[in-house]
Amino acid sequence: MTLFCRPHRDDVLIAVAGLLGGLVLWAVGLHTQGDRPLCDTWVLVPLVLMAGLEPLRRTAPQTALVAGTCVLLMDQFTPGSLATVVMFTDLVYAAVLYGSPAAARRIPVTTGLITVGATIGFYAWFQQPEALLIGVVTGLISFAPATTGALVRNHRDAAESARLRAEQTALLAEMDRNQAVVAERARMARELHDMVANHLSAIAIHSTAALSLDDPATTRQALSVIRENSVDGLAEMRRLIGLLRDTGGRDEPAAAPTLAGLDALVAQARTNGADSGLGFVLDDRRAEEGPLPAPVELAAYRIVQESLTNALKHAAPGTVEVALARVDGLLTVCVTSPYGERPGPRAPGSGAGLVGMRERTELLDGTFTAGPRTAPDGTSVWQVRAQLPAEERMLST
Repeated sequence: MTLFCRPHRDDVLIAVAGLLGGLVLWAVGLHTQGDRPLCDTWVLVPLVLMAGLEPLRRTAPQTALVAGTCVLLMDQFTPGSLATVVMFTDLVYAAVLYGSPAAARRIPVTTGLITVGATIGFYAWFQQPEALLIGVVTGLISFAPATTGALVRNHRDAAESARLRAEQTALLAEMDRNQAVVAERARMARELHDMVANHLSAIAIHSTAALSLDDPATTRQALSVIRENSVDGLAEMRRLIGLLRDTGGRDEPAAAPTLAGLDALVAQARTNGADSGLGFVLDDRRAEEGPLPAPVELAAYRIVQESLTNALKHAAPGTVEVALARVDGLLTVCVTSPYGERPGPRAPGSGAGLVGMRERTELLDGTFTAGPRTAPDGTSVWQVRAQLPAEERMLST
């Protein structure tokens, strides 16, 4: 089917140029050989046939080479034309450059063997040093173009491989960049949710209470809590914006919160949940075993913060207990809240908090569970439990 493919425009131009050049050489009577059985008019036959094969040099290179070899042998019975020989060398070159990989390997070897065989054979036949010129000519019209085609093909393949590697590298870099952007956006979403959701939940609950209860004292207390949480939320938002901005060599924004701030966090939750019948206690059983890694402290703080926010939104009246323990190289964070029907105003939830806590834990190769449990006294509770590696070497493994 390749024989009927449309020839390349450059191949057609090569064929036309070769044919016109051969006609000029024939017109001026310039031939490559002496007396031959056929007269010089017969030179035009192989010339035209060889020019007719040139359009196939790219679409059917091996077929063109085989046919061109037969035409070259035919040309040996005529006075010969340099244009016919030059077009044959081009067919050899094209067969290596555009042919199959097997042909590209086979043709240079074959032409090399033909050149060596012709040199030795004609020298043994004529027993004259001039016979070596036949071998040189044979090499020039067969082995030289085949070797040139192999070199050009190798350079072309190397350039194509380099281009593909560059594209793959660019693709991998783009994938890494996208993954980094997604990871950074997820981190920003967790930080934004954990920092602001607590304050907004308290604002939503107390604003609902202020609207639903016709009591000036209750309304004033609710507005005070709303103002306090609004100021704290605004401060947290400013800190997050400072983290996202390029500091340009200035001092870094405020340090990330640590577990040392849990007392203040629980006290704030105690104030926010007083109107909902919620009490909050902190049971810190950690032994003094050295500081925790910064990522672990931040994750533990955010898990407690989000758990307290969820308790303010959904917990039934009762006591919310925050317990921390550090045993066998693991920091355990456990937040237990009453589970059941809750009277009074409630803030809506989206479930993003649980997702964020789980992501924080998994990023540190920890374990996370959350769900309803039955307490030892038989009551139903909602428990959030996270175990985080508490040593630097565990984080690096």
